[in-house]
Amino acid sequence: MALDDDIRILSGVGLFDGFTREQLRLMAFGAESMTLSAGRDIYAEGAPADCAFIVASGSVVLFTEQDGERQIVERLGPGDMMGEFALIAEGRRMTNAMTESETRLVRISRSSFHRILEEFPETAMRLHERIAENLQLMIARMERIAARFTD
Repeated sequence: MALDDDIRILSGVGLFDGFTREQLRLMAFGAESMTLSAGRDIYAEGAPADCAFIVASGSVVLFTEQDGERQIVERLGPGDMMGEFALIAEGRRMTNAMTESETRLVRISRSSFHRILEEFPETAMRLHERIAENLQLMIARMERIAARFTD
């Protein structure tokens, strides 16, 4: 039953739109499901990014700390994904992530994601286009956030 739940959750994530049920099943099979209590750290700013997380239930806050003060970047809820670019390339976390309530997460590693893309190259092409669009949206969000700190 948990595998079916994870497939349903993954199917609702925009990045995976167009993935077949078989591709979602393979991804869910390689994913890790975890439940964290409120106030638990998921990852820290600057940490190596080797996976993405999907919020299955609960809520997560993304934030940075400047001069000991927490600056909230975004709040995420069910169906939202954190760290999608970590699925594609090596990098570092741009924010801290912490649960705000009891939260169930689905963790997808870069290596398992790459195996799916290698097996289904047509999906890799569609995903490339979608990631380019998401990158443009992320840059626009970062510009709006940066404007708040420079005024």
